[in-house]
Amino acid sequence: MSQGDISNWIAIYIATFWLCGVAFTLSVATVMAEMIRERFWKTLECPRDYFLFIPRTWWRWQKRYLLGTPAILLVISVFAASMEWGQ
Repeated sequence: MSQGDISNWIAIYIATFWLCGVAFTLSVATVMAEMIRERFWKTLECPRDYFLFIPRTWWRWQKRYLLGTPAILLVISVFAASMEWGQ
């Protein structure tokens, strides 16, 4: 592998890390806004609700975060295709 290929791979990994960070931040903000809008604290009535609060919140966040995956893959694919790769 040439030095140019190595630097291309490093750039792709950095861009992927950055985009995943953006997706993480947006998904956390979205879930927090949804939970505040729904006033989640009013739905916690029994011990079972308190016990299931974390898994339900985790699942909600996972759904939002994974919705960003196609966009991340598209952006990274276009970025990788725009690079000059060695022979």
